[in-house]
Amino acid sequence: MLELKNIKKSYKTGDFIQHALKGVSLKFRKKEFVALLGPSGSGKTTLLNIIGGLEHYDEGNLIINQKSTKKFKNRDWDSYRNNCIGFIFQNYNLISHMDILSNVEMGMTLSGIKAKNRKRKAIEVLKKVGLKDHIHKKPNQLSGGQMQRVAIARALANNPDIILADEPTGALDSKTSMQIMNLIKEIAKDKLVIMVTHNSDLANTYANRIIKMQDGEIISDSNPFKEKEEDESYQIRKTKMNFFIALHLSLNNIRTKKGRTLLTAFASSIGIIGISLILSLSNGFNEQIDFFEKNILSALPILISKQSNLDEDFMTMQEDMTNIEDYPDVDYVIPSDNTEEKYIHSNVLTNDYVNYIDNINKDDVIGINYIYPMSLNILQKVNGSVKQIPTANLNITTYPHSLNSNKKMVIEERFDLLAGRMPTSKEEVILEVDSKNQISKDLLEVLGFTTNNNINFNDILNSQIILVLNKDYYENLGNYYIPRQDLNSLYENNDNLILKVVGIVRLKDDYPSIVSTPGIYYSNDLQNYLISINKESDIVKAQKDADYNVMTGEKFDLTTKEGKDAKENVLGYLGDDVEPSMIEIHPKDFTSKENIVKYLDEYNENKNEEDKIFYVDQANLMSSLSSNIMDAITIVLVTFSSISLIVSCIMIGIIMYISVLERTKEIGILRSLGARKKDIMRVFNAQTFIIGLTSGLIGIFTAWLLLFPTNSILKELTELENVAIMNPLHAIILITISVILTLIGGLIPAKIASKKDPVIALRTE
Repeated sequence: MLELKNIKKSYKTGDFIQHALKGVSLKFRKKEFVALLGPSGSGKTTLLNIIGGLEHYDEGNLIINQKSTKKFKNRDWDSYRNNCIGFIFQNYNLISHMDILSNVEMGMTLSGIKAKNRKRKAIEVLKKVGLKDHIHKKPNQLSGGQMQRVAIARALANNPDIILADEPTGALDSKTSMQIMNLIKEIAKDKLVIMVTHNSDLANTYANRIIKMQDGEIISDSNPFKEKEEDESYQIRKTKMNFFIALHLSLNNIRTKKGRTLLTAFASSIGIIGISLILSLSNGFNEQIDFFEKNILSALPILISKQSNLDEDFMTMQEDMTNIEDYPDVDYVIPSDNTEEKYIHSNVLTNDYVNYIDNINKDDVIGINYIYPMSLNILQKVNGSVKQIPTANLNITTYPHSLNSNKKMVIEERFDLLAGRMPTSKEEVILEVDSKNQISKDLLEVLGFTTNNNINFNDILNSQIILVLNKDYYENLGNYYIPRQDLNSLYENNDNLILKVVGIVRLKDDYPSIVSTPGIYYSNDLQNYLISINKESDIVKAQKDADYNVMTGEKFDLTTKEGKDAKENVLGYLGDDVEPSMIEIHPKDFTSKENIVKYLDEYNENKNEEDKIFYVDQANLMSSLSSNIMDAITIVLVTFSSISLIVSCIMIGIIMYISVLERTKEIGILRSLGARKKDIMRVFNAQTFIIGLTSGLIGIFTAWLLLFPTNSILKELTELENVAIMNPLHAIILITISVILTLIGGLIPAKIASKKDPVIALRTE
């Protein structure tokens, strides 16, 4: 069953070559007890290691069960050791952190035998060697003889063809030696047993065949065997160790070093803790931003004005078309078109577009405001004297009108009513004050107040504003029109509109101040009424027919766009029915805003660039800015925290290398039992996996505990509750990162472990 043909083996140290075996040829029977005798250095152990597949011959051939091993690869030798060979070592070579049962099961574990079956077989062989009552003890709890019995049980457990014993009684007393030798002799009745020994008495007493060696050669064989033809049809069952078995082995080893493992895991978790806290804070602040966007920024209107900035993509395209680099290092200037105009788009807000806006989904908006450039002719009696009030720089404008009559107006949704009531007719206006109840003195003068003292709400309510129509306000002087000078008679004109302040409002404290500006607000109904009246006035009709400004005499170059726009602006100022200068669309909420934006974008589909209408989504601008800032801060902080992960990765590599050094003998034992190189790698990868998983779990759990004091501190500082919120997805990702980085850190030590020579590893103490 086992044949050695002209086996040669040499060792080279520098220039010195030692010939350990010099052409050994032997044939062994299927069942016999062979003793290899010879002095130290005769080649006995080398021959045993070659038979066991721990070392490979330089020349010759080893034939097992009529199967040549010349073409064996590493995985074939691993399978050979696992299935065909059982080792009994002088110093037992048991894995100290595993109990007796697990040590005996190991060879079967590598063979892929199911747990239930291998436990049954392990107990059977332990019973055979008299150790059934010790199966859950560790090796250090047994005597030398008991440990050697465990080694014998392990060698028998996988039912190998050959048992190799290297000085099996060398560390035992004579009484125990006899017991062990009787046990080995019993085994030899069913198997081939090859024993290396220096003790000729022991060999003569127990062995039925004695082979003497000297200087790497066979000098005598007491019972030689005839040769047979080899047959390469014999197949050896492959070994296999799955990751769960590797985890089990590593877990047993880790249990013996709990303190070091936990400290290592905690140290490597510091980066995870930092990143987890940063992401939790970022997640919380982003939720606050989302809340701000959905509940606050949704109050910001979408603005559509006559002049609009081009979108970012178009601007980028325009810049790319110039083919001029930024900040060129040249000593000349480059002529170009007006750079500001290049990025400005003129929106043509036609009646068709206004109708398109009016047809917007009424459920998505709470109000639309059409702002026209019309000037209001306001007179006010201040201290008994009638004055004309200039309104150019004052916030006297319209408030958005609701598309559905049964819906609340925007001012009812977003403002607190401090005094009075909301307007119900076109002649009624409201006064908005700021968060401190302040209003500008110029606006107070519109209402007839010039005092520096505080003014009671009741005094302001029902105060009147006199609005003079164009037909009465302007008088004709030839080809020109000027304001009438007799202000008293204008003030008393019966056709004047008398506007009355019926309510005082203030923006609710949960809305940003940019949503609105303190001022006087009137209805779209009043604006439409004034346009319908003023467009029929003489000054508007005259301006329509003139190619100059009828109030100043300035000429319009109507052959240019600028000239046409200038005339359009004057007509708008006088109250003609022109395009609105701006349209404000007030969304109901953030979701509605997205629907509105989609509706506006649909208008631009398949249109030329000049026919498109660009808008300004104020909420999106602000949310993008806040989100970008938060994301940038998060990225910077996470990057700094990630440095500790790299340090942890290096530290894990060092710890795992120390573990490889500590477990060198275990590596040799596993290799002798048939473990492949990748099985050894798998064992150490499993160990780093456990450390990485533990590190990640410790990091996430510690970070979760730290959220409580963090939120408490932030509440004291910012009055925001539960800012730091851990995202479960982030937790899973960070644990995964911890495992991956730990595996990377342990990759080199695991590779080193897999490449260790099993013979040298077995000699390590």
